[in-house]
Amino acid sequence: MKRAVVLLSGGLDSTTTLAIAIAQDYEAYALSFDYGQRHQIEIDAAQRVAKSLGAKEHRVAKIDLRIFGDSALTDDVDVPKKRSETEIARGIPVTYVPARNTIFSLMRSPGRK
Repeated sequence: MKRAVVLLSGGLDSTTTLAIAIAQDYEAYALSFDYGQRHQIEIDAAQRVAKSLGAKEHRVAKIDLRIFGDSALTDDVDVPKKRSETEIARGIPVTYVPARNTIFSLMRSPGRK
């Protein structure tokens, strides 16, 4: 059987990716990251998705992205609520975690090349 590791945040894109992998007969392993975010919502959602879609296994890797700072998700910065379209269109949001997806995509199992 073909195997796949799916980076699973619990959001729409990664949930869809996991569903497609399973539908295409992959033995799918879900991997989520606890990156120092201030809330557990992402991890909880990923666990529910992995279970409900039938991932073979779901693991949560701890990495600390708080060293990059300046994000409302990892620092003591207020998360903005009810922003206007004008505010949303202005630059990088305060909820952006620098290099988050880049670091996630670089993660791989020890011993794998």
